[in-house]
Amino acid sequence: MLMVIFVISIAVLLFCIMKLKLNAFVAILVTAIGTGIACGMPLVTVTAADGTTTSGIATIIQDSFGSTLGSIGMVTGLGVMLGMFMYESGGINNICNAILKTLGADRSQFAVACAGFITGIPVFGDVVYIMFSPMIRALSRKTHYSMAAYAGIISVATTCTFALVLPTAPPLAVAANMGVNVGLFFPYALISAFVGMAVGGIAYGGILNRMDHKSGKTWDFSDLAEDEGNVEGDANSMSGGKALSILLVPIVLILLGSFSSFFLSEGPVLTALTFLGDKNVAMIIGVLYGAFISRKYLKRSITEIMSDGADTVGLILLITGAGGAYGGILKASGIATYITDTLQGFHMPILIMCFVIAQVLRCATGSTTTALTTTSAIVASAAMTSSVSPILCAIAVCAGGIGLSLPNDSGFWAINRFFHIDITDTIRGWTLGGFVAGVAILIFVCILSLFQGVLPGLV
Repeated sequence: MLMVIFVISIAVLLFCIMKLKLNAFVAILVTAIGTGIACGMPLVTVTAADGTTTSGIATIIQDSFGSTLGSIGMVTGLGVMLGMFMYESGGINNICNAILKTLGADRSQFAVACAGFITGIPVFGDVVYIMFSPMIRALSRKTHYSMAAYAGIISVATTCTFALVLPTAPPLAVAANMGVNVGLFFPYALISAFVGMAVGGIAYGGILNRMDHKSGKTWDFSDLAEDEGNVEGDANSMSGGKALSILLVPIVLILLGSFSSFFLSEGPVLTALTFLGDKNVAMIIGVLYGAFISRKYLKRSITEIMSDGADTVGLILLITGAGGAYGGILKASGIATYITDTLQGFHMPILIMCFVIAQVLRCATGSTTTALTTTSAIVASAAMTSSVSPILCAIAVCAGGIGLSLPNDSGFWAINRFFHIDITDTIRGWTLGGFVAGVAILIFVCILSLFQGVLPGLV
């Protein structure tokens, strides 16, 4: 029954948004409440005679909404401001010109993929979308490459590294839960992530681009064309190098915060680097640096630009928080647990089981981290007793956490809003692109399993 409720809830949500054109924020909250009621959850928090407390639908929605915004709200607002400094100074357009000059218009998709693949390792996915969206939209305007394809390429690339490449949290949790050697896990996971990016990002994105060109599909870039001369670059605009430094300051700080513990012992230096590498602190420093370095190229005041950035991010935060609330209802209702227990009853090859359980949990919870952490704990004992290398099982779990992002995923709405694409294009570029990437990695891991007696570390 829980599986039926889950399928119906997703169908109703998509119908409300895509067909009824209901505001996404309202549609998600209404669906979350309906799902909780259908699962028999109490409307309000109740306390049993033995003192046990059961959270009600209203409480779960409120707590999940707040926790989601608490984790990304500050970064989202600061990221929008940082991107606006890069754009309004003319630096974004000069970066695009440099990319096109280096690679050519026919190969710009490779640059987008590489940007997402590299920055997805130390930087939270939504932050990557925030920082790169102005540049990619300007690039799409110049090259006429499908915006849906560009959004899918960078989203797939970023998520592949987030789900597979150390030292991000999900693969670290998977490695710990499944008892695999991190040093042996890393190279195979890195290569697998690259395969996912190449197939689900670049190759699949190329297919989308051809389809969109054939159908004559276009996107609205009117907000990027207020000053046509600025789009082409001029002597009074910020150079691409300076603009790129605005982007690199928070990324470098986050990198230092992530990797410093591998090279430094406990002490004041490590403490300082860890603090500066916190995503919120790093983004604050990035915005301050961006305001300072771009001030002489701006045609509007810094205060006005920051205020516009804060206004822009409002609806994005509401929708993102609602997605987190919906995911909270799905977790608290027991849907995720039920789906996992059901799949464990089927007799299937261990690699496919690892992938499928993670993929279903990814759909149910809307969270890659939750799906990978939960799945790795579930399949750990089965992986250790199987004839397949636990390292390959761990990679299969990670692959299952990449695709089929649905509206209960906050990242779905971040991609939708920041890249200015509609729901259908988000599903085409990111939801399906991520699924293609995950399946490609699963196939690659199955091929590796045929040679695990030969390849080093796969025993």
